[in-house]
Amino acid sequence: MTGAKMKSKPSMTLPFLTSSSMEHREVQQCTLLSIKTGGCSEDCSYCPQSSRYDTGVKAQRLMSKDAVIVAAKKAKEAGSTRFCMGAAWRDTIGRKTNFKQILEYIKEIRGMGMEVCCTLGMIEKQQALELKKAGLTAYNHNLDTSREYYPNVITTRSYDERLETLEHVRDAGINVCSGGIIGLGEAEEDRVGLLHTLATLPSHPESVPINALLAVKGTPLEDQKPVEIWEMIRMIGTARIVMPKAMVRLSAGRVRFSMPEQALCFLAGANSIFTGEKLLTTPNNDFDADQLMFKTLGLTPKPPSFSEDDSESENCEKVASSH
Repeated sequence: MTGAKMKSKPSMTLPFLTSSSMEHREVQQCTLLSIKTGGCSEDCSYCPQSSRYDTGVKAQRLMSKDAVIVAAKKAKEAGSTRFCMGAAWRDTIGRKTNFKQILEYIKEIRGMGMEVCCTLGMIEKQQALELKKAGLTAYNHNLDTSREYYPNVITTRSYDERLETLEHVRDAGINVCSGGIIGLGEAEEDRVGLLHTLATLPSHPESVPINALLAVKGTPLEDQKPVEIWEMIRMIGTARIVMPKAMVRLSAGRVRFSMPEQALCFLAGANSIFTGEKLLTTPNNDFDADQLMFKTLGLTPKPPSFSEDDSESENCEKVASSH
């Protein structure tokens, strides 16, 4: 390759010229919206939405359908192909009215040609089937950390309850989205333990969000020191090695990392990010900064992808509606 050709290549392209991993330049853009904020009964020690902590986050009701659809359209216009909806609930049991509303949100957003993900706390088998029928692409339920360290972080929900929710999601034919948080005070062995648990599930999660703790004042973890970029790179790289086909998402905490630091995360194997002003209640990277990063690093937005089952059901609906 001539010097002139090398100069014209985006920064991210050059390292990949020595490998067969050019497809890693394709990065999925997701938007996460808190559709029901605050007032959660759980004691997750990192979470500003817990009603047990004074963090300044006020409990709100479920957002209206119109408001959610407006946000989804805005996300799509900004380049996101997956729209994720989060509700600060322990579980969905006894929330029939809200759950039915969310099913309608899912149907409408899927109709816009977007992938749809939800994180609503623990769900039962029947609810997972209803979410699948509505067109849900993926369900997020993070394990957060290793089984051994977990009781230091959360006491109101067991590790096995989290695994049971993932089982219901998987059995319903919905993609599993599950990862964790680093910077909770855990040891390196706990990070290995988390990845080992995820990698030894009956099938690898479709998405693995890797979050760096953003310590929020008022939570028990408010004084935790920030995660170093090298810790994030090591976690992402290891996740990529043990779960080679998963979407490894550079998630919360990205706002603290510079463009060169994020580039190292992509080189390590991250191929998905959250875009938008907020991640539930914590700050996220600026839209213009992300657009500049994609251009500078030569990253390509990943188009949405749907399973054959989804495509068949959509075709059936189109045929039915034409008669």
